[in-house]
Parts: sequence; structure tokens; C-alpha cells
Amino acid sequence: MIAQEMRRGNRSPGPQKARGSYRAYLLRVDCVDIRSSTRTASLFSDPEWREFQREVNMIGAVLILAGCMIGFYAFAGYPLLLLAARRLGDASPPGTVPPGSDTWLPKISISVPIFNEAHQLEELLASLVALDYPTDLRQILIVSDGSTDGSDEIVEAWADRGVELLRVEQRGGKGAAENSARPHLTGEIVVNTDASIRIRPGALHPLLRPFADPRVGVVSGRDLSVGQETADANQGEAGYVGYEMWVRDLETASGGIVGASGSLYATRRHLHEVDIPPELSRDFASALVAGDHGLAAVSVKGAVCLVPRTGSLRSEYRRKVRTIARGMTTLWTWRHLLNPLRHPGFAWKLWSHKICRWLLPVAILLIAAGLALVARQEALAWIPLAGGLGLVLAGATGWMVGWAGENGPLPRVLSTPAFFLMSNVAVVHAFFRAMGNGSQQFWEPTRRTTDEGFSSRSP
Repeated sequence: MIAQEMRRGNRSPGPQKARGSYRAYLLRVDCVDIRSSTRTASLFSDPEWREFQREVNMIGAVLILAGCMIGFYAFAGYPLLLLAARRLGDASPPGTVPPGSDTWLPKISISVPIFNEAHQLEELLASLVALDYPTDLRQILIVSDGSTDGSDEIVEAWADRGVELLRVEQRGGKGAAENSARPHLTGEIVVNTDASIRIRPGALHPLLRPFADPRVGVVSGRDLSVGQETADANQGEAGYVGYEMWVRDLETASGGIVGASGSLYATRRHLHEVDIPPELSRDFASALVAGDHGLAAVSVKGAVCLVPRTGSLRSEYRRKVRTIARGMTTLWTWRHLLNPLRHPGFAWKLWSHKICRWLLPVAILLIAAGLALVARQEALAWIPLAGGLGLVLAGATGWMVGWAGENGPLPRVLSTPAFFLMSNVAVVHAFFRAMGNGSQQFWEPTRRTTDEGFSSRSP
């Protein structure tokens, strides 16, 4: 067999021929690589590819612009429009009363729902009795929502000082307790507050004065956020409360607010009698009910109440999720007020003050997605992306450190981004809770510290 192959001349290739074949193979591979590189370069320089990149950048720019517009309008554009509306609007908005209106002193009922508040009940009752208002025109009704810690006995001991107790045997939550109190209220104006709130002694007269204007149905007090200097991990809340009070002042000057402060607000008796399901937010609903009846809700600067901040971000987060979810459910119940054709001014304020703020997490996601798209071609887009990531990391760090509230006050560089991050996550959490009909009906009061050592952080 070997001899036959030799005779045919099919000998094995020698060393020189093998080396030549290998060089030819490498040459062919190099040619393929060159053609591939040329093809890739031509792809990126192809007009269609450049057009595609321009479209991607345009989409990113639109997303960034949309997110920025939502955030700017919710927190800056809306107040600016309120300032303009105040200048162009009615010179005597609802709540404007002539001097000497203090002579009008209606009979009032102060209603306070409680659940296991024995630790601070003596201080609460002492502050209510000390309010500057004629005792014969004032009813103080404490509604115990099935308390089991001796709260009822403490209230009963104050009976000789004008404090009444209404015990609800079957615990049903804050809303149910407030509904149970309605048949027992005797005043023509109902004042609502909470056990942890401290109303300043002279706050009732400015709170009640706007009711001399028949156009007013609800009056909201002014929250003053306070906290302990040595143990306050939630300082970011104070700045937001101050901003919120400023916006309400602007809304009042341009016709009225769209939600009262749950810490202190007053309602005309016939509006308070309107049935509000217990799972809804009565303070928010009171302004909606007033608007539905053609009356205004206003905020007054002089009716100051001290609102202790929660000591930990965990408590604040749970409170925010609960109140936002209840607020969303409440607004859905009165969703007809969002119709700008039937309620133009009120609907505008609801969309601006409530819904646009709830859309802030969406705005943040739009901006982040837009920057990510633009950063593929524009290196400068990485700067705001890196800045945003840094804020998220700072917020997450502050959130973890201040979660339990056991590490003392957080530095501003952590407390502010932590509050911002926590608030936006709470909105998302609350949305899914509200969508699942998971708004909390049974009442777990937010335990706010009321010890000495408060520091005011609100103007």
C-alpha cells in the first residue's frame, strides 16, 4: 500500500511546504479579522445606526424632561402658581373676618380618640383643661377605643374638671371610634386632635375665628414639628412639615386647602355628621366633604399645636404608609372632586397637591431611565447618575442607622436623604396597599415621645 502511494507521487508534505500552508492559513484569518473590523466600523458609521442612536438619546431626553417637570411642578411650580392666584384672586378669600370677630364664641366639642395612652394621658388632659376658652362653652370628650391599660380610670378621675369619657367596648379603630362619638357631641363646632398632640393654650380662638365667615366649613391648625435634641433620628420630617404649612397658607389665600391637619382641625357640626367609613382618613375627608358642600377649608397660622416627631425612621415609615394608603383610598371615594369641569379650582389643587406628589417615585424612575439611555453616548450624563446613586446610598445608610432610632440624632447629610428615600418608598408601598384594599382600619397609634427636651424645627 505504501509502495503504491509512492509510485503515485503522493508523498507527505515536507517541512517547507507545511510552513507555507500555515502562513497561508494565518493570512486568511487576518483577512477575515480585517473584514470583520471593517464591517463593525461601517455599522457604527452607518447613517441608520446614527439615526437610531439619535432616537435613543431623544427618548432619554424626553424621559428626563418629563420626570423633572413632574418633580418641579409638584414642589415649586404649584406654589408659584398659588402665589400668582393669590395676587389675582379674591381680596377677601374664605376665612377673612373683620376685626372684633373674637366676640363670637360658639359652643365647641373637643374629641380625642385614644387607645392605651395611660403613659401620657395625665399630660394630655392637663393641656386640654388649660386651653383658653370658657368652660361652659367647651366639651372635652375622650373616646377610648377598647383601651386595656387603665386609660379609662385616668379619664374618669378628671370628670370633676369637665372631662367626659366614652368607652367603646369593641375595638374598631380610630375612624370607628370617631364615628361612635358623633351622637355624644354637643358643640356646634367639633375640634379634633390626637393624644400625642399638645395644643398651645391660646390656639382655640384663632382656630375658631374663621367660622365667623359662613363660607368656611373646616379650619386646620398649624403643625409645629418638635423633637428631642439628643434622640431624634427623624429630623428630615421637620423641614417637610414646615414646607407643607407654607403651601397650605398659599392655598388658604387662594380659596382654601384640600386637606386638614390630623393633629388639630375643626369642623362645623353638620359636616362632621356626614358618614365617613372608618377605614378612611377623616382629616383629609373633612376638607373633601366641605368642598362637596360648597364650603371652604382653610388653614390658620395662629392655631399652633406641637407635633412630636417619631423617634425612629421605622415608626415614621409605618405611619407614612398607613396615612398615604388611607389618603389614596379617601380620595378615590371622593374622586368626582377630581373633575376639573365640575370643580375647577378644587380639582386643580387636588391634582397638584396630592396626585403630583404621589407621582414623585415615577418621576425619579423616569429621570434615572432617561439618564441611563443618554449615558450610552454622552459621558456627561454619568455625573447626575453618579450623584443620584450617591444620594440613594446616603439615604439607605441613614435609613438603616436611624431605623430603630437607637443611635441618636443623624447628621443632616444622612437624615435628609434618608427621609427623602423613605418617603418615596412609602408612597409605592402605600399604593399597593391601597390597591389591595389593605388600608389599616384598626388603629395602632404612632408612639411619639412627649418628654422634655423638644426642639422646634419648623418656622
